[in-house]
Amino acid sequence: MSVAGVIVDDRGQALLIKRRDNGHWEPPGGVLEPGETIPEALQREVLEETGIKIALPATLTGVYKNMTGLIVSLVFRCEAIDGTPTTGDETYALRWATREDVTELADEAYAVRVLDALDAAAPPAVRAHDGVKLV
Repeated sequence: MSVAGVIVDDRGQALLIKRRDNGHWEPPGGVLEPGETIPEALQREVLEETGIKIALPATLTGVYKNMTGLIVSLVFRCEAIDGTPTTGDETYALRWATREDVTELADEAYAVRVLDALDAAAPPAVRAHDGVKLV
Protein backbone atom coordinates (compact mmCIF):
# COMPACT_ATOMS: atom_id res chain seq x y z
CA MET A 1 0.00 0.00 0.00
CA SER A 2 1.18 3.51 -0.71
CA VAL A 3 0.05 7.04 0.10
CA ALA A 4 0.37 10.35 -1.73
CA GLY A 5 -0.33 13.89 -0.62
CA VAL A 6 -1.56 16.63 -2.91
CA ILE A 7 -0.66 19.92 -1.24
CA VAL A 8 -2.93 22.68 -2.52
CA ASP A 9 -2.00 26.35 -2.15
CA ASP A 10 -4.31 29.34 -1.80
CA ARG A 11 -4.31 29.81 -5.60
CA GLY A 12 -5.64 26.29 -6.15
CA GLN A 13 -2.34 24.95 -7.46
CA ALA A 14 -0.90 21.57 -6.50
CA LEU A 15 2.72 20.85 -5.57
CA LEU A 16 4.26 18.22 -7.85
CA ILE A 17 7.63 16.55 -7.48
CA LYS A 18 9.89 15.30 -10.24
CA ARG A 19 11.15 11.95 -8.98
CA ARG A 20 14.88 11.19 -9.12
CA ASP A 21 14.34 7.47 -9.82
CA ASN A 22 12.19 7.79 -12.95
CA GLY A 23 12.01 11.50 -13.83
CA HIS A 24 8.19 11.52 -13.65
CA TRP A 25 6.08 14.36 -12.24
CA GLU A 26 3.82 13.08 -9.44
CA PRO A 27 2.38 14.11 -6.10
CA PRO A 28 4.77 13.27 -3.23
CA GLY A 29 4.27 9.90 -1.62
CA GLY A 30 5.47 6.35 -1.15
CA VAL A 31 5.04 2.95 0.46
CA LEU A 32 4.06 2.48 4.09
CA GLU A 33 6.74 1.11 6.40
CA PRO A 34 6.01 -1.81 8.79
CA GLY A 35 4.22 -0.61 11.92
CA GLU A 36 3.45 2.80 10.41
CA THR A 37 -0.10 4.17 10.30
CA ILE A 38 -1.51 5.68 7.12
CA PRO A 39 -1.43 9.28 8.50
CA GLU A 40 2.14 8.79 9.76
CA ALA A 41 3.26 7.51 6.36
CA LEU A 42 1.54 10.38 4.57
CA GLN A 43 3.16 13.01 6.76
CA ARG A 44 6.60 11.33 6.56
CA GLU A 45 6.57 10.87 2.78
CA VAL A 46 5.42 14.43 2.06
CA LEU A 47 8.03 15.86 4.44
CA GLU A 48 10.85 13.69 3.02
CA GLU A 49 10.06 14.59 -0.58
CA THR A 50 9.09 18.26 -0.25
CA GLY A 51 10.37 19.67 3.06
CA ILE A 52 6.78 20.56 3.97
CA LYS A 53 4.91 19.41 7.08
CA ILE A 54 1.20 18.82 6.47
CA ALA A 55 -1.79 19.12 8.77
CA LEU A 56 -3.55 15.97 9.93
CA PRO A 57 -6.08 14.71 9.37
CA ALA A 58 -5.90 15.11 5.60
CA THR A 59 -8.87 14.55 3.29
CA LEU A 60 -8.97 11.24 1.38
CA THR A 61 -9.74 12.10 -2.26
CA GLY A 62 -9.10 8.82 -4.04
CA VAL A 63 -8.16 5.15 -4.02
CA TYR A 64 -6.13 3.92 -7.01
CA LYS A 65 -5.08 0.38 -7.93
CA ASN A 66 -2.17 -0.28 -10.23
CA MET A 67 -3.44 -3.40 -12.01
CA THR A 68 0.04 -4.43 -13.20
CA GLY A 69 2.06 -3.44 -10.13
CA LEU A 70 -0.65 -4.64 -7.72
CA ILE A 71 -0.27 -1.59 -5.48
CA VAL A 72 -3.18 0.30 -3.95
CA SER A 73 -2.56 4.01 -3.38
CA LEU A 74 -4.53 6.27 -1.08
CA VAL A 75 -4.37 9.92 -2.14
CA PHE A 76 -5.11 12.82 0.19
CA ARG A 77 -5.66 16.55 -0.27
CA CYS A 78 -3.23 18.22 2.14
CA GLU A 79 -2.68 21.58 3.79
CA ALA A 80 0.88 22.80 4.39
CA ILE A 81 1.47 23.99 7.97
CA ASP A 82 5.25 24.42 8.06
CA GLY A 83 8.36 24.30 5.91
CA THR A 84 9.58 25.52 2.56
CA PRO A 85 9.41 23.45 -0.64
CA THR A 86 12.82 21.88 -1.19
CA THR A 87 14.29 18.96 -3.11
CA GLY A 88 15.75 15.94 -1.35
CA ASP A 89 17.26 12.51 -1.94
CA GLU A 90 14.20 11.32 -3.87
CA THR A 91 13.16 14.60 -5.48
CA TYR A 92 14.86 16.19 -8.49
CA ALA A 93 12.55 19.22 -8.76
CA LEU A 94 9.36 20.74 -7.31
CA ARG A 95 6.70 22.77 -9.08
CA TRP A 96 3.39 24.43 -8.22
CA ALA A 97 1.09 23.32 -11.02
CA THR A 98 -2.26 24.45 -12.38
CA ARG A 99 -4.79 21.88 -13.59
CA GLU A 100 -3.50 22.42 -17.14
CA ASP A 101 0.13 21.97 -16.02
CA VAL A 102 -0.76 18.73 -14.26
CA THR A 103 -2.28 17.18 -17.40
CA GLU A 104 0.75 18.21 -19.47
CA LEU A 105 3.43 17.09 -16.99
CA ALA A 106 2.12 13.89 -15.41
CA ASP A 107 1.12 10.52 -16.87
CA GLU A 108 -2.66 10.07 -16.88
CA ALA A 109 -2.57 7.60 -13.95
CA TYR A 110 -0.93 10.24 -11.75
CA ALA A 111 -2.52 13.38 -13.19
CA VAL A 112 -5.98 12.06 -12.32
CA ARG A 113 -4.92 11.68 -8.67
CA VAL A 114 -3.99 15.36 -8.51
CA LEU A 115 -7.11 16.47 -10.38
CA ASP A 116 -9.33 14.38 -8.10
CA ALA A 117 -7.64 15.99 -5.08
CA LEU A 118 -8.07 19.48 -6.53
CA ASP A 119 -11.78 18.74 -7.04
CA ALA A 120 -12.05 17.21 -3.53
CA ALA A 121 -15.37 15.66 -4.51
CA ALA A 122 -17.17 13.34 -2.11
CA PRO A 123 -17.18 10.41 -2.06
CA PRO A 124 -13.50 9.79 -2.92
CA ALA A 125 -12.72 8.57 -6.43
CA VAL A 126 -12.00 4.85 -6.90
CA ARG A 127 -9.97 4.13 -10.06
CA ALA A 128 -7.71 1.53 -11.68
CA HIS A 129 -4.73 2.02 -14.00
CA ASP A 130 -1.91 0.11 -15.66
CA GLY A 131 0.86 2.32 -14.29
CA VAL A 132 0.43 4.95 -17.01
CA LYS A 133 -3.16 5.00 -18.32
CA LEU A 134 -6.52 4.53 -16.62
CA VAL A 135 -8.21 1.19 -17.32
